[in-house]
Amino acid sequence: MGELEGRVAIVTGAGRGIGRATAERLAAAGATIICCSRNASQIADTAATINAVGGQAVAVEADISDERDVDTLFASLTSLGGRLDILINNAAAILLKPFAEMSVAEWDAVLDTNLRGTFLCSQRAFRLMQTYGGGCIINLASLSGVPNVEKFPGLSAYNVSKYGVLGLTEIMAVEGKPHHIRVNAVSPGAVDTEMLRAAAPHLKTSTTPADIADTILYLVSDRAKHISGANMIIFSNE
Repeated sequence: MGELEGRVAIVTGAGRGIGRATAERLAAAGATIICCSRNASQIADTAATINAVGGQAVAVEADISDERDVDTLFASLTSLGGRLDILINNAAAILLKPFAEMSVAEWDAVLDTNLRGTFLCSQRAFRLMQTYGGGCIINLASLSGVPNVEKFPGLSAYNVSKYGVLGLTEIMAVEGKPHHIRVNAVSPGAVDTEMLRAAAPHLKTSTTPADIADTILYLVSDRAKHISGANMIIFSNE
């Protein structure tokens, strides 16, 4: 029996990187996973990998910035009894472009996925968790949203979105407390992912998606039942 046996989790952005590693790690701990991404082939592969080793996972193609897609994502819980115990808000968009040259549409595209999408998924999860007596939400933020940490040119929209995610985490934790809903954030630095190689290829790190997944597993487990409203800051090793 894994420590998450019997629990149901949604992991957004589960097709690759931290999202995929987290889906696999939570499944290995016994949770049933709904893998969500805009990339149908990637999440199908994640779900198939989990199921092949005895886990339980289903794939749901959805764009979390679209309210109708979020409705579809949460409707998939019906076949699993309608309950949700864990939400991992991992899906993210990034754009490397100077602030003065960025179009409104480009700005909106990043904020819509990173902040609006986190809001939409969290609000739906909140309502379910209130009904079922509690749950746990983890928001993937970044050192890009942490004050007084080095920032890199061209990431203005991404930085602002992650500041917003951290602010949302704090207030959700406050409002979730009476309902036994724990809300925490994880803010990694450089992690060896495709996103890092696209946004900051000059950064080198030995921190892997699996390392972050282990941190997330701890935060959603009963071992961290006393923790809510925290931001786990991870200064990655080179």
